[in-house]
Amino acid sequence: MLKRKISEKLKNWAEHKDKKCLVVQGARQTGKTYIIERFAEENYEEYIEINFKQTPSAAEIFSGDLTVENMVMGLRFRFPEKKISPDKTLLFFDEIQECEEAITSLKFWAIDNQYDVIASGSLLGIDYKRASSYPVGYVDYLRMYGLDFEEFLWGLGLSEDVIHSLYSYFESKKEIPTSIHKQMMQYFRTYMAIGGMPEAVQTYLDTKDFREVDRVQRNLLQGYQYDIAHYATAEEKVKAEKCYMTLAKQLLDKENHKFQYKEIEHGARAQKYYSSIEWLLRADMVHMCKVVSDIKYDLDDYSRNDFFRAYTTDLALLISMKDFSLKQHIVENTLIGNTKGGLYECAIADALHKKGYQLYFYKNETTKKELDFIIQVDGKVVPIEVKSGNTRANSLSSIIKKEKDITYAYKFADSNIGVSEDGIVTLPLYMVAFI
Repeated sequence: MLKRKISEKLKNWAEHKDKKCLVVQGARQTGKTYIIERFAEENYEEYIEINFKQTPSAAEIFSGDLTVENMVMGLRFRFPEKKISPDKTLLFFDEIQECEEAITSLKFWAIDNQYDVIASGSLLGIDYKRASSYPVGYVDYLRMYGLDFEEFLWGLGLSEDVIHSLYSYFESKKEIPTSIHKQMMQYFRTYMAIGGMPEAVQTYLDTKDFREVDRVQRNLLQGYQYDIAHYATAEEKVKAEKCYMTLAKQLLDKENHKFQYKEIEHGARAQKYYSSIEWLLRADMVHMCKVVSDIKYDLDDYSRNDFFRAYTTDLALLISMKDFSLKQHIVENTLIGNTKGGLYECAIADALHKKGYQLYFYKNETTKKELDFIIQVDGKVVPIEVKSGNTRANSLSSIIKKEKDITYAYKFADSNIGVSEDGIVTLPLYMVAFI
């Protein structure tokens, strides 16, 4: 069983919930169902699971009056072997987007407060227009991603003590011993080739066979394409898939990683395709990094919706859009050119996204200054550069000298730790896990 950080967050919700149900959001195949089932088994005397995609007839339980008494009666008839005792039972409604009435019922479960209720669904966001169904104020939200690099290390068998010793280098900014640094870079390259989707990671741990990992990744990608075909409106189906399947070309084949509609088809324009990007965002299939006109808090005030980069929600999905040979180049460290720089950028974007950061970037055509990423920490902006080698970050250095409110910045590279006089902290790529 892969250890996941979200397990502790589920326990914290159960201990401190304030008359609220929990909605676990996230992309498909990130392990939501599995981890909730394990949580239920370990923390409740009994639990009832309804998957509305697998058993659509279960929607009948919610077809009448949505009183807790009526719904519990319906559950008892459907699950006669279950006692469904107050304060001892977890109700888990999976793929809840398939049953609008079940979404509405969360309000009444929360008000009643006798049963713990968790709902989940991989495509909840696409129903955002049905606002009347959503019990605003009666649910807590928790977002789940694929495995981050630290969780991947746990899967490899590294103990928390070993990982904490690495964190001590991050805190002290002292150089990491060469042998440890080389091993960690190899682990990180392996993670980049596999990505964080639980099935892909588990397949690697079980087989150490990248061909098997590749098969799993491609099946996952086909599943995402199926979701577009199944859930997108007739108007969006083809356009959304075209946008999605162009991401590898946008991010790995070009020097400029700004999303360009011309890469979808000749003469394509935002007017035709931007609604498809929005659909992919709501479906948790992509996350967006917007350009900003100034490097000041609050960055959202300076951002533009029409100038952005779009990333897959997990590296596994991006890697599977390319030929199998890409994995070999990643693991053997033989990447070159735009592909190497693009993949390193995507790996850092993936890690920051999984930590919950909203990503921005900066590009000034007049001054030729550019920053790969900017995040906000405790009300301050933190610029980030990603280098495929250990070259100077000239834009970063110039900007940090000019902007007095910026107290530090990060440069991620295939190199060891270092700190410059102007406050730029150089970190190995894998240390993004500690940001």
